[in-house]
Amino acid sequence: MQLRNASGLLCAALIAAAGGEALAQAGYPARPVRIIVPSSAGGGTDIIARIITPKLSERLGQQVVVDNRPGAGSIIGNEIAAKSPPDGYTLLMAISTIAIHPSSHKKLPYDALRDFAPVTQTVSAPNILVVHPSLPVKSVKELISLARARPGQLNFGSAGSGTNPHLSMELFLSMAGLKMVHIPYKGSAPAIIDLLAGHVVVMTATMLTGIPHVRSGRLRALGITGAKRSGAVPEIPTVAETGLPGYEAVQWYGVLVPAQTPRDMIARLHSELVAVLQSPDIKQKFLSDGADPIGNTPEEFARFIRSETDKWAKVVRAAGIKPE
Repeated sequence: MQLRNASGLLCAALIAAAGGEALAQAGYPARPVRIIVPSSAGGGTDIIARIITPKLSERLGQQVVVDNRPGAGSIIGNEIAAKSPPDGYTLLMAISTIAIHPSSHKKLPYDALRDFAPVTQTVSAPNILVVHPSLPVKSVKELISLARARPGQLNFGSAGSGTNPHLSMELFLSMAGLKMVHIPYKGSAPAIIDLLAGHVVVMTATMLTGIPHVRSGRLRALGITGAKRSGAVPEIPTVAETGLPGYEAVQWYGVLVPAQTPRDMIARLHSELVAVLQSPDIKQKFLSDGADPIGNTPEEFARFIRSETDKWAKVVRAAGIKPE
């Protein structure tokens, strides 16, 4: 009799839990949602978040607020997101740097594979190798020749130590056998500002932050870091085809939530984000900026993050970068 009662209570609890989860999905979200951008305003990650959030707000029926938390090459914002309540009201606009940090830093205040639940990869984009117009080079080959003639005299900016733009440049230097001075910034926006001012002369910038300045003539583009040319600027060759065969470095962005966020909330967020990414105006906006909308499943995104973590660990070792 006691066993039957216990069994009945267990069934009732399971039914109640399932019903509660359904109710949570039906009422979610009931208040504004925060999306943490772990970089400064005006950078590539921030631009992507601000392209997506207005339409995501419409679909969720609640305001989605962009919360910029730059610093430490995105580690500060990532930590805030990882330690936020897993209630569906804090999202992270993650950047590919999150897969680089495990090999470029000795200690992290979070575990990217353990402390986050993937929702979807939003976009993927190559970087663009740009120089200040005062630098007397107009091609990748000319940059390599100049850097070889002036070892350690040229400097390059990045969004921070261990970030994708930093590692993209380190990969370039390693493959070409060059030496330059790295100047890290707290995000790509301040790095671009100093590049425009000529305080640094080289950078692998995100397409979203670099292309507008290339089109205005304030920066000179030498090459696209992806395996193929970008449809947004097809006239710019790849780095591989103009001086460094085999070179490829791509940057990606995606939405994560704290681990233990209810699956029904993740499913709702995934559904709405994919719908946003597939909407014609958003899709065209990204393509015109040199980014490809993705919108994969949480499971596919999780596998991708693991593969990227392994890939960049090899790059860090090959470039001889010591963990900080």
